[in-house]
Amino acid sequence: MRRGSSWLICVLIFATNLFGQSTPRESLLVLSKHDHTLAVVDPATLKVVAKMPVGDDPHEVIATADGKTAYVSNYGGGGAGALHTLAVIDLVNQKALAPIDLGALRGPHGLDFAGGKVWFTAEAAKAFGSVDPASGRVDFILGSGQNRTHMIFVTQDMSRIFTTNIQSGTVSIWEKVRPNLPSGPPPAAGGPPPGAFPPDWNQSLVSVGAGSEGFDLTPDGKELWSANAQDGTIAVVNIAEKKVAQTIAANVRGANRLKFTPDGKMAFVSSLNGADVAVFDVAGRKELKRIPVGHGAAGIQMQPDGARAFVACTPDNYVVVIDVKSLQVTGHVDAGPNPDGLAWAVQH
Repeated sequence: MRRGSSWLICVLIFATNLFGQSTPRESLLVLSKHDHTLAVVDPATLKVVAKMPVGDDPHEVIATADGKTAYVSNYGGGGAGALHTLAVIDLVNQKALAPIDLGALRGPHGLDFAGGKVWFTAEAAKAFGSVDPASGRVDFILGSGQNRTHMIFVTQDMSRIFTTNIQSGTVSIWEKVRPNLPSGPPPAAGGPPPGAFPPDWNQSLVSVGAGSEGFDLTPDGKELWSANAQDGTIAVVNIAEKKVAQTIAANVRGANRLKFTPDGKMAFVSSLNGADVAVFDVAGRKELKRIPVGHGAAGIQMQPDGARAFVACTPDNYVVVIDVKSLQVTGHVDAGPNPDGLAWAVQH
C-alpha cells in the first residue's frame, strides 16, 4: 500500500473515532461562536463526540426535556443587524434540522424549555415568546416594553416567567392570571363556555441595577439574583415581595452569567472583563473565592449532581471544568473557538 493511502486511511479512522460516536445519555452542549457549531461533549471524558452547524452568531442553547433535541438562538445583537432564527439540532442522529424563522421577533437570545415549549427572548422586539416543537411555529408572544430583554427563566408549572432587561436595568416578573369572567346571562350559542377564556399575564418590574443580565433563581424559588454588569453589583430580589431585598457590592463588572449550585449554597458569576469566576456564599451573601480561569468568561453550566461547574472562557477558546467542592479548575474542554452558551442534555 502506498504511503499516501495509508495516511488517508489513518485520517479517516481518526475522524470516525472522533465524530462517529453516539451521543452519550448525558452530554454537555457547547456553542462555538467562531465556528458556528454545537459540540456534543462526553462529560466523562471531556472529549467532543460530534459537531453540528448552527448558523450565524449562536449565543445560547437549550435541550428539550427528553434530551433528544437542542435549540440555539441566532442573535446578531439587538439592533439593526439582529437575526431572527432558532437553529434546531437532532442530538440522537447528530444533524442539523431546518431552522425556525421567528419573523419580526428579532434578536433571539435567552432560551428555556418548560411546559413542552421552547421559550426565547427577542431583544430587538422587546418581547419574549414560545415555539411549539411539534409544529415549529411561534405560538405565544408577549411584549415586555423594556429595552434589551435578554435572558429568560420559566417555571416548570408555567405560573411565572422571569426576564432580565439589560438597558432598562430591570427584572420582569410575569405571573399568570385569569381575567374576570363576565357577569350576566350565559354566553350566546357559539360563545366560549365558562372558564374557557385564555389566561392573561401580569408584569411586575423590579429595578435591580445597571446592565442587569445574568440571573438565576434559588432552588427554593424564593429569591432571584441578578448580576449587574455595568455597576458590578448583585441584586437579591425577594420574589414574593417583588422588590430588592439587598444589593451586594460584588465587584463583578462585566458580569455575564450567574448560576446557583444545585444545592443552592453557592452562586458562580462569570465576567467577560475579568480573569476570574467569582463564587459567593448564598446564605451569608458574601464572596467565598475568585477562581482564575483566563482572560474572561461567559456561559456557566452546573452538572446536575452538583459535582462540577463548566464555564466557557470565550477569549481563551476553551471551557474550564471546576470542582465545586475544592473550587479548583480540574480540566479544560476544547469544543471550538469563542465558546459561549452551554447546556446539559439527558436522553430519556
